Amino acid sequence: MTGDPPNRLLAILAPEDLHWLKTQLECTQLTRGEVLAEEGEPLQYTYFPQSAVVSLVRTLEDGQVAEMATFGREGLVGLAFEGMPLQSLGRYIVQIPGAALRIDTMGLHKASLVRPAIRSMILHYAEILISLTLRSAACNAAHSVEARAGRWIIATCDRVSRKDIPLTHEFLAEMLGVQRSTVSTILHGFQTRGLIHQGRGSITVVDRPGLEQAACECYSALREKYEKLLPVAGDMARP
Repeated sequence: MTGDPPNRLLAILAPEDLHWLKTQLECTQLTRGEVLAEEGEPLQYTYFPQSAVVSLVRTLEDGQVAEMATFGREGLVGLAFEGMPLQSLGRYIVQIPGAALRIDTMGLHKASLVRPAIRSMILHYAEILISLTLRSAACNAAHSVEARAGRWIIATCDRVSRKDIPLTHEFLAEMLGVQRSTVSTILHGFQTRGLIHQGRGSITVVDRPGLEQAACECYSALREKYEKLLPVAGDMARP
């Protein structure tokens, strides 16, 4: 539908099922910092990111921002399914600008009622999202900030299909829930070991296998979950 990387969920659909959505899907460009929905607001659209990355965050009473989930080309923003809330559970904010396809949320809900494959796709993604949320809670409690930072960088590179990502120390610190100085020390260590290269407001992965070794095992576990529930061939094998 566009020249951007394919969305994993749409890629697994058979042509006849994708056709049901094509007439309602529209291309959109998401800008960095754009808020797709505030907490409690109705979700008018469901987004299938292609090269954009969106975070679901919540602002705590002390003003600190906590990331609850991240969405890229491996998933969708805004589940539309029977029993699912149609109000945002937090603030959906674009962290990396790029392309996405969007559909009216009720339109996707109706499609899931008449097309079993679309319903199955949404159910499988919901299972993955629950698994990711539970694993993230355990990861935050048990794994070092360095390991979590490595996982976050690798996963984000896969979500945008690039080795370089626009990323500041401040933003990564916010996503990891730590001080900026902590992130600066970690990234300096990664660069000294030849794992990444830092530019002005960007990070490029130089040694992916090495960075994967520095990251926690949560990323590989999540990949296995995707490949089991949402199998696709080629480059899309990476979430």
